[in-house]
Amino acid sequence: MKKIEAIIKPFKLDDVREALSDVGITGMTVSEVKGFGRQKGHTELYRGAEYMVDFLPKVKLDIVLGDDDVDRAIEVIVKTAQTGKIGDGKIFVTDVERVVRIRTAEEDEDAI
Repeated sequence: MKKIEAIIKPFKLDDVREALSDVGITGMTVSEVKGFGRQKGHTELYRGAEYMVDFLPKVKLDIVLGDDDVDRAIEVIVKTAQTGKIGDGKIFVTDVERVVRIRTAEEDEDAI
């Protein structure tokens, strides 16, 4: 099993969720996060004063799935979330040792 953490632009969330659902990947956790990478924030104007916005709003998707589904999920996320502009995001893939569904005590692939 693997865990995919995808950091994407907020306005792409619905498109990514629908595209993943279309290929049979339905379970995910979504968090609103802030951060920056190479883009290092930007400046904004408020009441005539310019100020620096260091941390940009992003959305983080956490998806745990079987090894067989990982490449397909990554392909869908990249294709759907990509705008071609700086700040499109990142995808991290890590191993998951164990999963337990609290309601039924099912474990691992049965619990996903």
